[in-house]
Amino acid sequence: MIEADVETFAALIDPEATLTQLGSGYKFTEGPVWHPRRRCLYFSDIPSDDRWRWSAEGGMELDAHMTFKANGLALDRDGLIVACESVSSCVVRIGDGVARELLAFHHRGRYLNSPNDIVVRGSDGSIYFTDPDYGRWNDYIGAQRSRELGFCGVYRIPPRADGGAQLLVDEHEFDQPNGLCFSPDESLLYVNDSDRATIKVFDVAADGTLGPAGIFASEIGRGFTKEDSQAVREAAHKDLHDAGAVDGMKCDEHGNVWVTGPGGVWVFDPSGRRIGRIRTPEVVGNLAFGGEDLSTLFLMTSSSVHSVPTRVASAPLAHH
Repeated sequence: MIEADVETFAALIDPEATLTQLGSGYKFTEGPVWHPRRRCLYFSDIPSDDRWRWSAEGGMELDAHMTFKANGLALDRDGLIVACESVSSCVVRIGDGVARELLAFHHRGRYLNSPNDIVVRGSDGSIYFTDPDYGRWNDYIGAQRSRELGFCGVYRIPPRADGGAQLLVDEHEFDQPNGLCFSPDESLLYVNDSDRATIKVFDVAADGTLGPAGIFASEIGRGFTKEDSQAVREAAHKDLHDAGAVDGMKCDEHGNVWVTGPGGVWVFDPSGRRIGRIRTPEVVGNLAFGGEDLSTLFLMTSSSVHSVPTRVASAPLAHH
């Protein structure tokens, strides 16, 4: 299950480590986030329109139903969930009870596509998210509808949001931006492009804006481009998904990048060299570090959820 490309991979995960199944019977699991104070994992089952909660004490519990088919989840600096909703094309903050605060839904007067994955910058509480158009393709993971924007971008929500989102990259930088994560010191932002099967890296300025893109890793599977027709793209996306696409992504405390890909989870060192892989029984769509010491890796393996212990902890979380 653990495949090392270099010997040093053993410092990150035991070569004999095995997966533990925490739950099964889902349609497609996504968006995991660990809540340190509550000592539990939250995650989305997008097609079922559910948010689930797992803890060592309580096991698996349904946390919410009818979530606008939420995808990516993160915690703000106060420990509240911020979520990307596929059906509403909104980024929201989930308060106690039924409170739901709208954070972003448009760019320059046009509705967003379908916010997908999300991360919070710990230094100032600003929120970064990707906006591919997958949630507009069909009713399975969103709601089939046309889109208003002619591109798929990466955005920032400043600490004081007014419903708008700050576009951080050129409109043509990505075909389908998806997973994203910060380096441990938040000086770098990694963003992957599922269709192109690449990971790009950006310098993060003090004001939260991004420098020019660099290629961190490429050929994480077989990519395709937006020049293809919608029918070709959907067929190619299904093939890519069935093989395991570059999607969810997290950084560990040493700056290694853990990302989903063909066969499971691919791990790259800070230079962009792949150093190992974790094989999974199903396609893995996303992952998150958690547990008491933030050194348990939770894997969203399609119809199931698994965990595996690691020898390395997560990069610092925005909420401690």
